[in-house]
Amino acid sequence: MATTADISRGLIIKLDGNLYSVVEFGENKTARAAAKVWAKLKGVDNKRMIEKTWNSGETIFPIRVEKKTYQYLYKDESGYNLMNTETYEQIVLGEEMIDAPQFLKDSSEVFVFVNTETELPIGAELPEKIVVRITYCEPGLKGDTATRATKSATIETGTTVNVPLFVDEGELIRVNTKTGEYLERVKE
Repeated sequence: MATTADISRGLIIKLDGNLYSVVEFGENKTARAAAKVWAKLKGVDNKRMIEKTWNSGETIFPIRVEKKTYQYLYKDESGYNLMNTETYEQIVLGEEMIDAPQFLKDSSEVFVFVNTETELPIGAELPEKIVVRITYCEPGLKGDTATRATKSATIETGTTVNVPLFVDEGELIRVNTKTGEYLERVKE
């Protein structure tokens, strides 16, 4: 059985019948009272954020989760269709289960988290950095690069990303899927 000493970032625990992922945690110690462990938790199935405090050494119930690689196939009215790259099994996930679905493009890699107790998917995320092509942006002006000014650019997934003025239409760029920020240009 696990205790509060086993809490770490990313750990998925069962609390009041729901699954939560640990976003942040810490310990409060005082001279007179016993130590308390606190955690900010994000709901895996409902995306709700809560805070929970335990007495140090209290029992928690972690859930074992496997991270499997899937390939994004297409989106239809039932949701996002993904295929396991090892078994070729297909699953459908709702938009709320995927972290940053606006960056999904055909055949892209997606990591699906599967609850090993129920063998059901509990969520999915894209790699932290992806390479995409710019399909539309306004041309930059010569000599306008002295400041860190940015412009709006539409990428191949239809999402808009702010890019530096020197980036042009048709170029490949690397984007952080967690923040949606431009990172760098990519050579072809």
